[in-house]
Amino acid sequence: MNRAQRGKLALTAAALGASLLTAGCGYITPQQTNHQYSASDGIRADLGPLQLRNILIVSTGEDEPGRLIGAVYNSSSKDVKLTVNGAKGSQTEVPVKANSYTLLNEKSDEAILSTTGGVPGSLVDVKITENGTNLSNTVKVPVLDATLEEYKNYVPTPSPSETPSSSSASPSASSSAGASSSTSATPGATASATGTSR
Repeated sequence: MNRAQRGKLALTAAALGASLLTAGCGYITPQQTNHQYSASDGIRADLGPLQLRNILIVSTGEDEPGRLIGAVYNSSSKDVKLTVNGAKGSQTEVPVKANSYTLLNEKSDEAILSTTGGVPGSLVDVKITENGTNLSNTVKVPVLDATLEEYKNYVPTPSPSETPSSSSASPSASSSAGASSSTSATPGATASATGTSR
C-alpha cells in the first residue's frame, strides 16, 4: 500500500468516526420535537372529543372577572358543550360544533368567569366538563393581565348596563327621598305657622 492509498484510508476512517460521533450524540440526546408541550402562555388539555389549546384566563385581579381565551377543537360527529367551573361558583359554557373548533379570542365567543380566583401570574384550578361523553377533569390554568400587550384587548370590562344603573340609582333615590322629606316637612311647617298666628 503506497502513501496515497494510506492517506485515503485515513481520511475515510476519520469521516466515518466523525459521523458515528454525531449520530451517537443524537441517539442519547432527547429530541424536543418528540415531546408535546404548549409553546405558548396557555395550557393544553384533552377531554373526550375536545382538545383545549393555549387556554388561559385574562384578568386584573383575584376577585375580578376573568376571560377564558384559547381554542377548543371538537373531533366528534356531534355538537358538544364545554362547561368551565372556576372559583366561588363562577361558570361559563363554550359550545363547539361537530368536527369544528371555537376560537375564544374572537369577540363573538367571549367566555367570562365572574370571579378569576387567582392573581395575575398564578395558576388557578378550574373544572372542565363536556356533555358528549360526560367526562370531567380539573386543570391548572394560568392567569395573565394586560402587562403583555397581546392580552390588553381581552381584559373583561363591566358591561355598560351595570355601571350606569348602579350609579344613577343612588342619586334618583336620594333626590326622591329628599323630595319626600321636604314635602312632608311643608305641611308641618304650615301647621306650626298657622298655630302661632292664632
